Amino acid sequence: MDSVSFDKFCGQRVEDQQLDEIIEIVETFPQLSRSELANTICELFSWKRPTGKLKSVECRQFLERLDGKGIIRLPASRRPYVAGGASRVQRSAKTDIQPSVRLKLKELSPIALTMVESRQQRQLWYEYIDRYHYLGYQLPFGAQLRYFIKASATDDIVGCFQFSSPAWKMAPRDHWIGWSDEQRRVHLQKIVNNSRFLIFPWVEVKNLASSSLALAVKTVPDDWQRCYGYRPALMETLVEPKRFKGTCYKAANWIQLGKTTGRGRMDRANIRQGAAVKEIYVYPLSSRFRQELTGL
Repeated sequence: MDSVSFDKFCGQRVEDQQLDEIIEIVETFPQLSRSELANTICELFSWKRPTGKLKSVECRQFLERLDGKGIIRLPASRRPYVAGGASRVQRSAKTDIQPSVRLKLKELSPIALTMVESRQQRQLWYEYIDRYHYLGYQLPFGAQLRYFIKASATDDIVGCFQFSSPAWKMAPRDHWIGWSDEQRRVHLQKIVNNSRFLIFPWVEVKNLASSSLALAVKTVPDDWQRCYGYRPALMETLVEPKRFKGTCYKAANWIQLGKTTGRGRMDRANIRQGAAVKEIYVYPLSSRFRQELTGL
């Protein structure tokens, strides 16, 4: 019999906050398989071998121990998971449409980013994104940070950010960086993806979006290093040109590199087709970003 306590993973104590996040992920995304839950949790907490490979088998066993003790309830075996991880998020009056905000940026300034940390904050963030972002909320794979964009002058939330793991392979980006497949495999985690950006539809403030992006490139690297132990060298994002012109990214000095192939950002096996073609934008976070991404 396995005598390891449920609050230990590979000899490492699982903190209460980590356990709360595990419980929340399992409850919020019951459509994920056990293996997908294990992979997601390993990426979230950087539970990896020295080679960089996820401790997926150990994590699945750990989750099954939690299930056996009644801490979580894992899903039974089910059909293969459809990529995207979409989830239904319960909506409340907290995120109802508000009266229009039509002010000058200086009337809301300073703009601040507040990291989403508590369960209550996460639920509110999920709700805003699910309700007002055209992609809705989907469980991101791997490391992630979420923020509220706040107007300090009024103490109102005016938007949301999410930064998460980067696309596995994008030819325009990879050519621009100039790294090999092996260098990409080793250093890919040094890129963070701006996977969600939302200014609420009732907020019409000129330059708010580009100012929020400028603040993010200053804020996220420090927070990422504090939370995950390493500092990213590059930010990326994908913009769907049929919906958006990428104006705020251009105004914030992001670099447009080209377009995706339409297979989806995590298609490692080159088997998906039909995803929307998107424009790729990047922002270097270091003057030595190429050296950091290639290891040279």
